[in-house]
Amino acid sequence: MLAVSQGDPAGIGPDVVLQAWIARGSRLLPPFFVVADPDVLRRRAALLNLPVSIAEATPETAARLFPDALPVVPLAAGIASCEAGRPDPAAAAGVIEAIERCVALVHEGRASAVVTNPIAKSVLYAAGFAHPGHTEFLGELAERHWGKPVMPVMMIWSSLLAVVPITIHVALSRVPALLTPDLVKATARIVDRDWARLGEGRPRIALAGLNPHAGEDGSMGTEDEEVLRPCVAALRAEGLNIRGPLPADTMFHPRARATYDVALCPYHDQALIPAKTLAFDEGVNVTLGLPFIRTSPDHGTAFDIAGKGVARPDSLIEALALAGRMAARA
Repeated sequence: MLAVSQGDPAGIGPDVVLQAWIARGSRLLPPFFVVADPDVLRRRAALLNLPVSIAEATPETAARLFPDALPVVPLAAGIASCEAGRPDPAAAAGVIEAIERCVALVHEGRASAVVTNPIAKSVLYAAGFAHPGHTEFLGELAERHWGKPVMPVMMIWSSLLAVVPITIHVALSRVPALLTPDLVKATARIVDRDWARLGEGRPRIALAGLNPHAGEDGSMGTEDEEVLRPCVAALRAEGLNIRGPLPADTMFHPRARATYDVALCPYHDQALIPAKTLAFDEGVNVTLGLPFIRTSPDHGTAFDIAGKGVARPDSLIEALALAGRMAARA
């Protein structure tokens, strides 16, 4: 089964996981269990008036329970006092434990993939969390359990578009210095290697230029000619199906998207603006480069709407479905 981490219990993670379980039959979702505080989910189900029974489970008993109840593997760090929409650093231990437990269960062969609900980094930082974010923490857990360093790569996937930002949560002013040949090539190689879990054959990769018009032969910045174009030549010599750098402003219309499988983009917004414009509610965050499968809904904790009955479960449903398909290919 898929192991789902609870995320921040004050956010919409409980809302959407309850709704995803309700949609399990109509959406043909793979079976899953949640590593969480069962009382949080019981209270949220009551608050939202959702007809969901919560059954405490182990990974081994969850499959039997799943048709009739949402199986929950209880946390050691109870956080039952947490209220919807009121983030509390006291919940951080449970949030972290849920992620750690999910990864450990996959490593032990007791779950097939990890699906993570959203966390609030500011809440975790207040409790001493030492990682820049979810992805970096998962990379550390991978090294802890599998014994070798990894390079996590973020992909935002939907049926309309898959994008990979080469640099992620950094100031735009830092991107040119960070966009090194080593980083560009390593990211492209991971995409090429891990695509087999997502699609058929090796991927067609389109690399976006950093500057307007991909630098226009160096007249609007030299990075495209001096860094990106040599990377493409070197990667093609290795056998990757990659082209570019291409002007980003003409890469995302329907005819252009039909010519590639993955858009590789130098910076965060260049990748995520088209991805979220095309599939705001259905996009999935997929972490490549890990020795296990991890997907996540492509949205945050949304504390302002938690417990109000308006959170949409579409992205989590897509994350569950994609994790199931990837696990079947593993």
